[in-house]
Order: sequence, then C-alpha cells, then structure tokens
Amino acid sequence: MSQFKLFDSIKLKEPLVMDSGEIVPEGSPGAIVEVFNDGEAYMVELFGGWVKAEVGKAFTPADRDDDESFMETIGVETVYPHQIILVNSADIMATRAELLALVNELPETALAEVRDFAAFLKSKQQRTIEISH
Repeated sequence: MSQFKLFDSIKLKEPLVMDSGEIVPEGSPGAIVEVFNDGEAYMVELFGGWVKAEVGKAFTPADRDDDESFMETIGVETVYPHQIILVNSADIMATRAELLALVNELPETALAEVRDFAAFLKSKQQRTIEISH
C-alpha cells in the first residue's frame, strides 16, 4: 500500500538530479501528482522560490505574502519513497480549506468564538505534549 497519496505535500530528503541535469537541493518542496504501482514511485512537481509574473518579463523574486506571488515550478520528476518526506497530507489540506471556507461564511460576531476555541485546542494539545515528555 502507498505511503503517500495523490496531492500530498512533500519535501526532498536528499538532492535530486533532474532529467535536465539540474540539481534540486535537499528540502525542496513539491506535490505528488501521480502514484506509480501502489507507491513504488511517485511523479512529483517540484517548486522553487516565490516569484511573480510581470508582462513581457521573466519571473521576478517575490514575497510569499504578495497576493500576486506563487511558487515557481522547477520541474516534474519521478522520485522514490526513500527520497521524500510528508509535509502535509492532502486530506489535512482539504480539511483546512473546508474550515477556512466555513470561517469565511461566519458573521463577525462568531469569529472571536472560533478563535478562542482554536486557541483552547492548541493549548490543550501543548499540555498533552508537555505531559508526555
């Protein structure tokens, strides 16, 4: 059974030599876009730095908080399970997106309650971690 799933967010555990000869450094982020033979290998879209497009120009470096910025795709390569680690599962990212959509529909008066509840859950989690250590 596959250790990783389609659209999982990953990082490289080691440098990767792409088919073009370019070396992608360890720690580079990516996303799984295809799963081969139930997880024997994965096609991964690898990302570089944050950039933005300007008309008639090449991509220029940008701040990730800029509304027009995005992570540049540096290539799509086949990788093996031992070369990658999970950063965020696609399931968790979908849940976060669903929560964000729900929060965006709440009236302003309810936002403080949601914030307080999330802070309570975070605090409870932290206490659990401290107790277990």
